[in-house]
Amino acid sequence: MKIIKLKCTVYIKSDISFDTSFEILSQYISWSMCQDEKLKIVHNDFKSFKNYCFGGFYPTEKEKIYTKGKTYTFSIKTIDDDFANRIMPQLTTNTNNKNFIIVDISKKVIGQHFITELYSATPVIVTMPNGRFWMKEDDIILLQNQLQQNLLNKYKAFYDEELQATQNFIQLLELKNNRAQTIKLTNKNAKQYRLFGNKFRIIPNEDKVSQKLAFLALGVGLGEKSGYGGGFCIWN
Repeated sequence: MKIIKLKCTVYIKSDISFDTSFEILSQYISWSMCQDEKLKIVHNDFKSFKNYCFGGFYPTEKEKIYTKGKTYTFSIKTIDDDFANRIMPQLTTNTNNKNFIIVDISKKVIGQHFITELYSATPVIVTMPNGRFWMKEDDIILLQNQLQQNLLNKYKAFYDEELQATQNFIQLLELKNNRAQTIKLTNKNAKQYRLFGNKFRIIPNEDKVSQKLAFLALGVGLGEKSGYGGGFCIWN
C-alpha cells in the first residue's frame, strides 16, 4: 500500500471565509477532475468511492478569513496513482477561478508504515442507520463499527480483495470537540445545508489488518464525504 500526497500552494484572489472554504476547495477539485475524461466518469459516478481526500487551507487564520493576496497550502491524498497523475496537470489550469489559483504542486509518495495515532483534521462524517449524522450522544461502538465497515468497503473496492478483520481497528477513540463540527455546502437549488461531524483522536490496534485500515484512512479519509472535505487525517 502507498499514499500519494499532492501539496498545493495557492494564491488567494479574494477573501475566503473558513465557513465556505471546504465547498470552494471541493468545487475546484471537481472542476479539475472534469477536465480529464476518465476522472470525469469517476466524478459523476455517485455510487463509487472516490479514493481521495483533501484538507483545508494552511496556515489557519484566527479571524477565520483566508486573505486576498496571501498564499496558503492544502493537500490532496489518494491511494490511486493514476488519479494523482491525471489530476495534477488539471489543478493548475483553472486560472479564471475567482477564488484562488494553484501556483505550485509537489508530489510525495508515502509507503505504508506503523500508525501510532490518527487525528482527524476535518470533521469525520458518519451516517447512522436511521439517517442521522452520528453525534456524541450516540452509541460509540456503533460509530466504530461504521468507520471500520466503511474502510473495509473502500479497501475491497480498490484492491479487489477482502480483509479478514478479527477485531475493530480502533483500540481507543477520543472525541476532541464539545459541539459537532460542520462542513457548509450548497445544493443544486442554491439552498445551503451542513454536514455534521466530529474530530477524533484514534489509537489503532497493532495487528496487520488494523494497521492497513488505519493507513487506508490517511489516503481516502475516515468516514464519509471525503470529496467534500470530510475525514482528512494526519498521523503520528
